[in-house]
Amino acid sequence: MEGLLVGVIEQLAKIPLFEGLPAVQLNDLASIAAQKSFSRGQTIFIEGEPGSGFYVTISGVVKIFKTSPDGKEQILHIFGPNEPFGEVPVFEGRNFPAHAMALEETRCLFFPRAAFIKLIKENPSLAVNMLAVLSRRLRTFAALVDALSLKEVPARLASHLLFLSDRNAGSDKVDLGIPKGQLSHLLGTIPETLSRILTKMLKQELIETDGSHINILDREGLMEIAEGLRRL
Repeated sequence: MEGLLVGVIEQLAKIPLFEGLPAVQLNDLASIAAQKSFSRGQTIFIEGEPGSGFYVTISGVVKIFKTSPDGKEQILHIFGPNEPFGEVPVFEGRNFPAHAMALEETRCLFFPRAAFIKLIKENPSLAVNMLAVLSRRLRTFAALVDALSLKEVPARLASHLLFLSDRNAGSDKVDLGIPKGQLSHLLGTIPETLSRILTKMLKQELIETDGSHINILDREGLMEIAEGLRRL
């Protein structure tokens, strides 16, 4: 049991949400965390369920999405290793506002709401870290709303590629992290349209592709498309 706790503490130390916390606080977090595994396509939680706690992905990929009455899906977020999700209800005390599903074999740490709130009251630095994460999420949501409501699909894709690059310390090599079908849902389009746009970007030597890996060849060109200064 002690070895298991040490393993969880080591995992927590790698998670940006808990960055800089002293060993004693990491130990407290590890003591309330539950390890959970999900198979590909398995539902983690559904919209409207009580927000009983939040998750941090250790391995795998999770999508957060909503569905319309006619079954149309809109992906809101894609989360990979060391990223938290489902944390908003922890503060609101309300239900989960969207669905969460594992896109591949996924392992998570689950933090029960009541126990985590107790730790926050005892360790305010935890709240500061979470506020930083929520602020970044708010900016991402604002960009998503802007892209879906004001930008054409090529601009949405260009913006997304640049976002992935920025998240990867400005590297020109990015990994989509999800199948192109899921990416089309994230960008509010259909797979056929996405494929046509990717083909155009390849022909114009803006990018080159290798499966889910994208190499940005012309960053300035992508920025012009993302900002509506150039048509594809």
